[in-house]
Amino acid sequence: MADGPEPTTEPAAFTVVAPATPSRFVFASPHSGQHYPADMAAAAGLEASSLRSAEDALVDRLIAPGLERGATLLVGGWGRAYVDLNRDPEDLDPVLVEGLEGRTASPRTAAGYGVVPRLTGDGRPLYDRRLGLEEVHGRLRRVHAPYHAALDGLMQAAWTAHGEAVLVDWHSMPSRATRGVGGARGPDVVLGDRHGSSCSAELTRRLRKAFEALGWRVALNQPYSGGWTTQIQGRPADGFHAVQIELNRALYLDEATLEPGPGWSRCASGVRRVINDLLTGPPGFTRT
Repeated sequence: MADGPEPTTEPAAFTVVAPATPSRFVFASPHSGQHYPADMAAAAGLEASSLRSAEDALVDRLIAPGLERGATLLVGGWGRAYVDLNRDPEDLDPVLVEGLEGRTASPRTAAGYGVVPRLTGDGRPLYDRRLGLEEVHGRLRRVHAPYHAALDGLMQAAWTAHGEAVLVDWHSMPSRATRGVGGARGPDVVLGDRHGSSCSAELTRRLRKAFEALGWRVALNQPYSGGWTTQIQGRPADGFHAVQIELNRALYLDEATLEPGPGWSRCASGVRRVINDLLTGPPGFTRT
């Protein structure tokens, strides 16, 4: 891991910024965090660019206009390579974690991307050691559990105030992940609603229409249908809606430096328009 100064105080597991009046919308960015504590003890020589390659860099900045329109913002503070907040806390990797021999891993975890990842976003080993089970459980208690307790509380508060709660879980996807035949650029946006099970069809339609009005290519549930957060929060029959949005990093990011790319201003303006359309549109997604 690249050398660098450690902060004198650790950031919180998450940050909540809420409007004065409770909103039915919660905008979450679980993977924007950049803090990697010393106890991670990543592989010797691992470059910072690889360590951070799975982050949704700058997504928290893109969605900040949601606060102006009344959404509550929830942003993860710690790096995704330390703990992935969009994974089931039971999704542990027996290859990485000692004491789990014989345990069957999910396909994503077997590929190296469980709740505590084994690989960087660009496919490099994060560790030159195995992790102890208690070490991993400590990370979950320290970061994962508080974040999801906060999200649960925000969703319940929204439902109590409005009779429904709407989670928009914002993410980014590497441009390489969606390229087509011959390297052609893939979709600009992927909407994940767990194949229609995590939110009302009206929410998905409204988002798709807003993004397509920008001239952006929109895909539905391919290759991302929504992660663990969307799965557990999306209960539309009970008034809890959850949709995952993946933005192609080619729209806004220099993927080598994780700094704003040449498309930043255009993308930020577009996301602001989508947020405005969503939050000022007709109220109500729950149909009884």
